[in-house]
Amino acid sequence: MKLNLANILTLLRIAAIPVVVVCFYSSIPYARPIAAVVFGLAAITDWVDGWVARKFGQTSRFGEFLDPVADKLMVSIVLVMLVQADSGWFEDIIAMIIIGREITISALREWMATIGERANVKVTMAGKVKTALQMFGIAFMVYRNDLFGVPMYTLGFALLVVAAVMTIWSMIIYLRAAWPFIMADQPE
Repeated sequence: MKLNLANILTLLRIAAIPVVVVCFYSSIPYARPIAAVVFGLAAITDWVDGWVARKFGQTSRFGEFLDPVADKLMVSIVLVMLVQADSGWFEDIIAMIIIGREITISALREWMATIGERANVKVTMAGKVKTALQMFGIAFMVYRNDLFGVPMYTLGFALLVVAAVMTIWSMIIYLRAAWPFIMADQPE
């Protein structure tokens, strides 16, 4: 396998995860804001690596596999940290919705690929909006401190609530697209 810029960006996103974790739990001044900035920069690479891959013909099977893995690892790990650090029942429910949806849709895509119908559950605009809301919401919640009088944690939480709604909506879209294939072998 030959590494290209798109794949290197994806690998950097994965490499950023332990940096975010260490900063998040560190007692150094501004640790949470530093963790949020690293998370935010890593989140931006999600868009950049896809753009680079398409623009410069750097798409690869390795990249197609690794990109969603990087996203799901980053989101899931940081959501678990937020739930552990700033837990409330509503935060817990949102994390369950987001992580549960990621597991469900990953399994659905894998199954659809085995029956040759992967194209029927490709990424939609609703999925992209959901991801953007998640990334901003999580980054703001990790930042936690107010910034120029803006309550970043509260803003992030509000974005994550909207992301949870979009998470459910996009999951319904994917499941509706797959439903005829799921039910195809069921007796009438």
